[in-house]
Amino acid sequence: MARKRWVVKAGSNMICSGGPMLIRAWMSQVAHLRKDHDIEVIWVSSGAIATAMDRTSFSKTKKKLSEKQALSAIGQPLVMDLYNLALQTQGCLGAQVLLTYDDLANTSRRTNLQNTLEQLLTWKVTPILNENDAVATHEIQFGDNDSLSARVAKVMNADRLVILTDVDGLFEEDPRENPKAKLIGQVKDVSASLLKKTSHASGSKSGTGGMFSKLSAAQFASRAGIETWLVKGDASQVLLAVAKNASVGTRVHAR
Repeated sequence: MARKRWVVKAGSNMICSGGPMLIRAWMSQVAHLRKDHDIEVIWVSSGAIATAMDRTSFSKTKKKLSEKQALSAIGQPLVMDLYNLALQTQGCLGAQVLLTYDDLANTSRRTNLQNTLEQLLTWKVTPILNENDAVATHEIQFGDNDSLSARVAKVMNADRLVILTDVDGLFEEDPRENPKAKLIGQVKDVSASLLKKTSHASGSKSGTGGMFSKLSAAQFASRAGIETWLVKGDASQVLLAVAKNASVGTRVHAR
């Protein structure tokens, strides 16, 4: 059986609400994915700014760019510590990789990134990626880590992109407004009309994404030949369920 490669993205709200126990559960699944399913994982994590706000007295809703960058610099090592501790309980190692949009747009730096990630995966080290908010300005930002994860999946020739959300997947209507809204289990194509009727609103107070950004990432991945799964991040053993192609979340097919 050929080794498979996934990119998994976890958002700020999941990191802050789930805390160390959820991160430990995720990293346990990452270890089992490699051991039992021969799947190697590149992890994309948000949460640096939100974690810093939780640990400091900073509470402003509207933040200047310099304040966001400073908060990111505070929060990033705190988040990485959580991942490293969780991986260590599995006898594994993690590696921090911080990116800006310019790093993928620049041919030389993109090649350097590919080489680094390939070497880490060869060593069975889990790369933990995040946008380098401490230095990124508007011109070199991905905008959100959904976009970052999709682009990394393409660059690293991933088989699957898994986006961990705080809802069960894509619904026909917003489940927060209509509790009876039906989950869409399969999406053959992320069309312009589907994107148009999806809310641009942020999914949580902690993150910059939302379902629109996740569908946009899925559309990008699909066109690169990569299928995307949108699943509830704190569902029990959800990554292992995805590995078994169970009926969880929303599966967006590759073109």
